[in-house]
Amino acid sequence: MSTPSNSSASSSQSDTTAARSCKISASPHDALPSAAGKKPAPPCTLVIFGAGGDLTRRLLMPALYNLAVDGLLDDGMKIIGVNHGERATSEWVEDLHTSLQQFAADKASTFHAGKLDDNAWNWVAQRLEYMAGEFESDDTFAQLKQKLAQQHSGNVIFYLAVGARFFKPIVERLGKTGLLKEGDEANGGFRHLVIEKPFGTDVTSARDLNAHILTYASEAQVYRIDHFLGKDTVQSILAVRFANALFEPIWRREYIDCVQITAAETIGVEGRGSFYEQTGAFRDMVPNHLFQLLGMVAMEPPNSFDAEAVRDKKAELSDAIQPLTRHDVVFGQYEKGPAGPGYREEPDVAPDSTTETYAAARVFVENWRWAGVPFYLRTGKRLAARRTEISVQLKPVPFRLFRDTPVDALTPNVLTLRIDPAHGTSFDFNVKMPGPVMQVGAVQSSFDYNDFFAEQANVGYETLLYDCMLGDETLFQRADSIETSWCSVDEVLHPKTGGPIEVHGYAAGSEGPTQADALLARDGHAWRPLQRDAVGKK
Repeated sequence: MSTPSNSSASSSQSDTTAARSCKISASPHDALPSAAGKKPAPPCTLVIFGAGGDLTRRLLMPALYNLAVDGLLDDGMKIIGVNHGERATSEWVEDLHTSLQQFAADKASTFHAGKLDDNAWNWVAQRLEYMAGEFESDDTFAQLKQKLAQQHSGNVIFYLAVGARFFKPIVERLGKTGLLKEGDEANGGFRHLVIEKPFGTDVTSARDLNAHILTYASEAQVYRIDHFLGKDTVQSILAVRFANALFEPIWRREYIDCVQITAAETIGVEGRGSFYEQTGAFRDMVPNHLFQLLGMVAMEPPNSFDAEAVRDKKAELSDAIQPLTRHDVVFGQYEKGPAGPGYREEPDVAPDSTTETYAAARVFVENWRWAGVPFYLRTGKRLAARRTEISVQLKPVPFRLFRDTPVDALTPNVLTLRIDPAHGTSFDFNVKMPGPVMQVGAVQSSFDYNDFFAEQANVGYETLLYDCMLGDETLFQRADSIETSWCSVDEVLHPKTGGPIEVHGYAAGSEGPTQADALLARDGHAWRPLQRDAVGKK
């Protein structure tokens, strides 16, 4: 988010295209040219716990490669991968290289860079080192401390790309070994701790985890990461809201009828049945990803883009969310349908499972700006289309002017912010159709990022890793916001009356359970169809 101000290495000025081509003949140890207007992050050592995992292969290494292509990593960068199991560094590096080549060649992959740039990859590969170690062994951290003492830079980022059960033991051993102690550049530098979701499974576990972490590290050292916030299209929400006089004055209850936030997937649980059985769609997506999008849409304007100014406004918004009850949510589970088998037929799923693969919620924000405006959230597996977007529907105009014309209803004005897989915005509005009779037709004005900006390979972690190196916490969650979000859904997760919330079936490949339609219908609203043409109709 922020523009870097400090660097130990100078950066050459070149445009983005030139930076991505990286046509250099220098040795792998020479600095790569940086993107225009930006300098490399400070030198640091990135320690990745879980170096052999899927997150490292699919997201962290592609993001580091892209940062190297853009010249945003300092020449003093070092990456130490920690994982159980002995293996040579060369073997680990070769495995990562093979994976990157496969992802780059796959147009359906998030990382679709095409052919890898050999100079950029060699630059990264020269800085990789594998270290075998168990995450709950004191010997691992003693060995790590010795390695870090040999690094030129005292700046270290510890990235916990591991299962949630390892968060506590790793943080505790880092703290007790003194590896989280910060100092000046000569005596320790910064020590940042990056923690992936799930950050707790409810408010009690989130508070417990926060308390444990803050025993060994300060809040300023902790970077709770949500990859949704690393997407350019998510960050662009603030630009759309606050940089345009067309939208900023109407972004309030007087003009907005409702807001819909959708994160729909066509895939199923993809072999992660055992994980999903313990989590479910609501826990996995609503209190974190969807609430983060809600925060970007609904937060008050900060005085600046300073990290704490932005996070203060997000915290205020989280605190204003009215706690959800069982009457505000609908759960669903996909059954056999046009898109394939049902959830209960997936591997590692109980044959009588009641885990939800779909969740819809009606949320109200109790503050001056949004009082009375419903925010409808939905997420699910095996739905009719892959679509992550935010639709802001304006209040209708009076129909009186058209009472004597053949106009039954006007198409709602809807501003849609498309996050994934298409990137851009669209606006639905009404015009007069050609002809002698006053007939109103729906049209759409749209903007696609690829029409205006050069496409860049981006997995969503580039900005987050870069900001972490810079010490910019704008896009990372604070302890109070996480705990408040869990508080807002506690009654849904642990109903005090009525037993567990009912889970309704829906056909794989459909729009979701019909009960979710009824959730909106009682307010006089309807979901935007997942499968629709340019003006939002089926």
